[in-house]
Amino acid sequence: MANTLTHTDFHFEGQKSVYHGKVRDVYNINDDLLVMVATDRISAFDFILPKGIPSKGQVLNQIAAQFLDATADIVPNWKLATPDPMVTVGVKCEGFPVEMIIRGYLTGSAWRAYAEGCRELCGVKLPEGMRENQKFPEPIITPTTKAASGHDENISREEILKQGIISEDDYKQVEAYTRALFARGSEIAAGKGLILVDTKYEFGKRDGKVILMDEIHTPDSSRYFYSKGYEERFEKGEPQKQLSKEFVRQWLIEHNFMGKPGQTMPEMTDEYCETVAERYIELYEDITGKTFERAAADVDLAARIEKNVAAYLASRK
Repeated sequence: MANTLTHTDFHFEGQKSVYHGKVRDVYNINDDLLVMVATDRISAFDFILPKGIPSKGQVLNQIAAQFLDATADIVPNWKLATPDPMVTVGVKCEGFPVEMIIRGYLTGSAWRAYAEGCRELCGVKLPEGMRENQKFPEPIITPTTKAASGHDENISREEILKQGIISEDDYKQVEAYTRALFARGSEIAAGKGLILVDTKYEFGKRDGKVILMDEIHTPDSSRYFYSKGYEERFEKGEPQKQLSKEFVRQWLIEHNFMGKPGQTMPEMTDEYCETVAERYIELYEDITGKTFERAAADVDLAARIEKNVAAYLASRK
């Protein structure tokens, strides 16, 4: 079994605080920079699973870094450097407490709501007569509140403005950026034989400027379909072949776990974790068009990260 990094406890020079999220550990350096470590933890149904997935953190970090660079002409983003395969360092921003979700196709939770009779999602009217995995006439934006704990909640544009969560000028800017980023992501995906189905973006402000934060277009934050066979599967009403961590959710569902009270987390064998790792590496190679370079099994990931980040921070002095 390859080694995994599921917990970090670094003490970098200038470190003010650390936040341990579901997947990422974020270190605040002098209230100016963020060191974001993509661990090998994996979550589903708002639960962190008991074992890490080899190479997963590296996969997510490197995909996000590539797409941040590929969209920097559209919107300024927080990224400064990737001093380690599992780490991005960037500027600290004041984040908006809203996630901008944009959907090009009727699938996932939106489809489940539609199938139950819902015809309005986050204030957006949905056409009658749509089918699962059907393309919307144009992409729709369905924001959610960014909860400090528990589940995020759907919210409309009108409610965001009414509650003063984001100013109208900032929201218009964020909305325009969201559509432009999704268009670019869709264009890049199409060149790889993929369809960018839906995704989420997080924004904040620094020095009065709206900034794109966190990860973008990764299989944890996005859903992709394979272009080849999409139409045929859609016409037959068959499930789409997709690139996302949906396969992990399906495995959990098959083992009677959806994070509900009384349910028991199934055992994650080393063999299963390795199959998940292989799927994530497949995602990386299909999305980026690059060959994945896996860390050697005997590498001390924490020691490597600590050394690389310390060297980067020292270089900025």
